[in-house]
Amino acid sequence: MFDTVLVANRGEIAVRVIRTLRSLGVRSVAVFSDADADARHVREADTAVRIGPAPAAESYLSVDRLMEAAARTGAQAVHPGYGFLAENAGFARACEAAGLVFIGPPADAIALMGDKIRAKETVQAAGVPVVPGGRDPELADAARALGAPVLLKPSAGGGGKGMRLVRDLTVLEEEIAAARREARASFGDDTLLVERWVDRPRHIEIQVLADGHGNVVHLGERECSLQRRHQKIIEEAPSVLLDEATRTAMGEAAVQAARSCGYRGAGTVEFIVPGGDPSAYYFMEMNTRLQVEHPVTELVTGLDLVEWQLRVAAGEPLGFAQQDVALTGHAVEARICAEDPARGFLPSGGTVLLLSEPEGDGVRTDSGLSEGTEVGSLYDPMLSKVIAYGPDRATALRRLRSALAETVTLGVPTNAGFLRRLLAHPAVVAGELDTGLVERAVDELVPDGVPEEVYEAAAAVRLKALEPSGEGWTDPFSVPSGWRLGGTPKPPAFPLRVQDPVTYTPRGTHTVSGDRVAVTLDGVRHTFRRAGDWIGRDGDAWQVRDHDPVAASLSGAARSGADSLTAPMPGTVTVVKVAVGDEVAAGQSLLVVEAMKMEHVISAPHAGTVAELDVSPGSTVAMDQVLAVIAPVEQLAEGAE
Repeated sequence: MFDTVLVANRGEIAVRVIRTLRSLGVRSVAVFSDADADARHVREADTAVRIGPAPAAESYLSVDRLMEAAARTGAQAVHPGYGFLAENAGFARACEAAGLVFIGPPADAIALMGDKIRAKETVQAAGVPVVPGGRDPELADAARALGAPVLLKPSAGGGGKGMRLVRDLTVLEEEIAAARREARASFGDDTLLVERWVDRPRHIEIQVLADGHGNVVHLGERECSLQRRHQKIIEEAPSVLLDEATRTAMGEAAVQAARSCGYRGAGTVEFIVPGGDPSAYYFMEMNTRLQVEHPVTELVTGLDLVEWQLRVAAGEPLGFAQQDVALTGHAVEARICAEDPARGFLPSGGTVLLLSEPEGDGVRTDSGLSEGTEVGSLYDPMLSKVIAYGPDRATALRRLRSALAETVTLGVPTNAGFLRRLLAHPAVVAGELDTGLVERAVDELVPDGVPEEVYEAAAAVRLKALEPSGEGWTDPFSVPSGWRLGGTPKPPAFPLRVQDPVTYTPRGTHTVSGDRVAVTLDGVRHTFRRAGDWIGRDGDAWQVRDHDPVAASLSGAARSGADSLTAPMPGTVTVVKVAVGDEVAAGQSLLVVEAMKMEHVISAPHAGTVAELDVSPGSTVAMDQVLAVIAPVEQLAEGAE
């Protein structure tokens, strides 16, 4: 076994790897950018090395700086986690050239399986069924031959990034261009392939482990069908869809796929499965790394996958055979991401003011967070994972819903409350899953408006702040009860804002103690956690700000009313398609803002002329910052009279 391992990643996966290194008595080395100088993974490692400025290209993606950090700290091996350089064959070769062990598969296997086109051809030759499709340079012709709907996928990518579902072939060229742009930005390679779309498919993947002695086993499947925008958000093991015969067949196919590329280490073979015919499964891709959702497999098998990655990389053989692998109980994982469901799931950011992460019977949290963590727009939006285990699926689901209700991340909007409601959806409870379920159910899972008790709790906090401090006699006029001589008490009204401004007069009873607020409205008691101007409960959180109408009328966001285009999220302007004075049509694409590897197109709200343009490509913008102002046609006509 190694003495020292460098963890070439950040966030929750770096913390996760460090945990296993500590349990094995192996010294851990963290790396960090300037933005992560006080991050949790830096504090938990045995030692840490600064590797550059905040942008990933100058830090976490810099092979030279990572190699230098390994040399300076005496590391013998490098664990890449997932994301960044985990599936980069060049990085694996650089490790080997530097005399370091890359804790992952051989570089040739990464290169082969990282090219989705070659991967499909290789596994197909090994007898594994694949989805019908086509590739560059005949991509458009292949798509038309398949017929709509088709799925565009980056050949070099993974994790759902850059994928586009095209149901209308009249917009095929536009979708191909957008997919190429996103693939180039995410992976540095804009090569695409196209596949036939399977309606209402299920996404099921098989975990494999292979050593350097010819042994390959699978550890059962994970159901990953609950997705948004092709990104997994809930995963579970095992799948309720598969019977033992199909599970065995898919497992054997995954083992053959791993053998076909000379695999070593932990990897995942992903299949698309028609919900109506589980036996008709198709290979999609192989992820040549540890998966985000690996904890659910660990919980049902009792194996530490990071430990086995380390042991295999150190040259040890697997200590078990296929017949020794047993799946016991059920596990479900929820990915907590910095995104705001109330704003269309746009990436969010901020400072973690109050953090409470669940632990307990059957519950595990993998997290990179701590109070004070700054969540920005530079890195992936996933903050943590909450995983629940039980003797059966119903118990695991109940435990996970309860754990998500206990999850508090005030200061940064997350999807925890949304995921809790999703897990209670009748189709999810029944196991009737497919990759389109979340999109179909999203409107019923995102609350419409702000509950009154949120305003009541915010008002209670403000009332508490107005109370006089000290002991002895209290002037009744100084108590914020609305008491007045000879009249009916009239509590103060508070101008507040979550989404739209409201003036709220509290009408219930309240208790404010520390970071907890309890309010009773119409005989129902509601309990919240609070920090700053944030109020949270059951995984949901609201930033309830004081609203000053005068200040708002003078702010940039209000200076042009509906004609003002503001940033929907903190991020970077990557594309500017217009200039001041240009005439634009309603709905015309004007700018593109990118955050956390997600693009958001800013379009003209109406026909008119670009009156102001406050940004250029590369500009960093805050949420709600004014980007441009479009003078409407009517306003222009009035000015011409």
